[in-house]
Amino acid sequence: MLDVTLSYHQRSKHFPFQSAPSVGYMDWETQPDPFRRFEGARTFPLGFEPVGPLPRYEPTFVLGQVDPTPANAATVARLLYDSLALSAWKEIPGARWPLRVNPSSGNLHPTEAYLVGGLLPGLHDKPAVYHYAPLVHALELRVELPKEVWRAISAQLPKNALLIGLTSIHWRESWKYGERAFRYCHHDVGHAIACVSVAAAGLGWDARLLEGVVDEDLAILLGAHLQTGVEAEHPDCLIAVFPQSGYLEAEMQRSFRLETNLVAALRAAHWMGRRNTLSQGHHDWPAIDEVAAATEKHAPPSDAFWSSFSHRNDSLELGESPLSLRSMIHQRRSAVALDGRTSITREAFYQILLKAMPGDNQIPFTILPWRPCVDLLLFVHRVEALPPGLYVLLRDPARKNALRSSMEPDFLWRRPDGCPSSLPFFFLMGGDARRAAQQTSCDQAIAADGAFAVAMLAEYREPLEGFGPWFYRRLYWETGVIGQVLYLEGEAIGIRGTGIGCFFDDLTHRVFGLEGDRFQVLYHFTMGGPVDDPRLRTRPPYLDLDRDAWPNETSTEP
Repeated sequence: MLDVTLSYHQRSKHFPFQSAPSVGYMDWETQPDPFRRFEGARTFPLGFEPVGPLPRYEPTFVLGQVDPTPANAATVARLLYDSLALSAWKEIPGARWPLRVNPSSGNLHPTEAYLVGGLLPGLHDKPAVYHYAPLVHALELRVELPKEVWRAISAQLPKNALLIGLTSIHWRESWKYGERAFRYCHHDVGHAIACVSVAAAGLGWDARLLEGVVDEDLAILLGAHLQTGVEAEHPDCLIAVFPQSGYLEAEMQRSFRLETNLVAALRAAHWMGRRNTLSQGHHDWPAIDEVAAATEKHAPPSDAFWSSFSHRNDSLELGESPLSLRSMIHQRRSAVALDGRTSITREAFYQILLKAMPGDNQIPFTILPWRPCVDLLLFVHRVEALPPGLYVLLRDPARKNALRSSMEPDFLWRRPDGCPSSLPFFFLMGGDARRAAQQTSCDQAIAADGAFAVAMLAEYREPLEGFGPWFYRRLYWETGVIGQVLYLEGEAIGIRGTGIGCFFDDLTHRVFGLEGDRFQVLYHFTMGGPVDDPRLRTRPPYLDLDRDAWPNETSTEP
């Protein structure tokens, strides 16, 4: 399976005169519906808590700074509204489309979410599994859980914990991006994981990945085992969400399982609702099916997977900024163009990098249980008092020697002026890096027109060999979590960012002198002054919602 994974990664690379396999045009007749619904399932509308000044943006990013809210329907509603809901509608004459809190490649949204929980005051009086429907901000009841099943699950978790499960519909991305779409699906999972972590922190709750659950069991817990075909959902991850006054001990997190008897009970359960059809036609991508199968997790991780990594990010000062966390979450947008003029201060730049470091108790990186595998290669263009050129941020300082010996030997590896003491940030080479940033990002000007651009470099071959090919997905999740921090930090300092999935993999490696596959670039990102399209109008996300017209009858999965 490792050979299949490595082969997929190589064949899905873009090169200057050869893109990864795709249809090569937009088949609008088969464009997928971005919203999965389970028709006939009982629907539970969720409330809307107005976005206000609290909690404040900065303190939320460290555990223990926000008082926990109660475990009830209002908390569930805000958790989902602040992580996976619609954030706006955009309109031009003759067309409109929704945006979401969680970003997605091409705004295609392959990620689906499920809530698994016990009796929730104000919602439902039985333990159950629900599908979250962001179009209408509601939960669709998929199955009611026997009390003994939820009792066995919740006994392994802190008091009042809920579970969030994420799945991917590969077709939504492959419709546009072909074979490279599997990569983009897992960028999106990473963004969604970060969104859940940040939204939970804003409620005074914590969020942790439960990696002891194997993919087959997760599919059964979420009902994805009933789905087949191109439009089927594939299980990704399970997240425990619980008040920060509780504590998920490391051993509890490692040992969490869905035991055989529970899985059997779920398999025999009465699942409700019929999934909608997303497209009237499809294009098959066997390479995606192959890598999806090759990267399934069939056994819990080894002891080596669970990280004891610790980094004291002492230079990060959260301050007394009056910014509202929820305002930043809901106003986040992906820039479509940058102005080529806006610069940022060196202090603001360092603050962004400090927030991208996986410090102790630092949201959202506390959600990831493995040692950080992703460092940042930076093309600095317009940062005041900082020379333009190439830089590197080591998110795991222990990787310095390995990375330095793998890169261009003439790089300086010098700490720049004013660099905070806890920030492992190094100047490599001076000069105008705009052309390199643009050329490596599929010749997209947006990579050169910002204040800086980023290439996320993963330690690649060794963890795949050590943990197994299922870790391939986790490398992309980590880049997505970092990307979400960059998005929010851009909003907080008054600029804007955007993820760039189209880049020339090996050309980026050559810019930094990297050869072989010990390290691989998995994601590009750019930040700067946004250029808005004057034709676009923005409308509130749920202004036209007519919940009185909803059906409420129940049908079963075929």
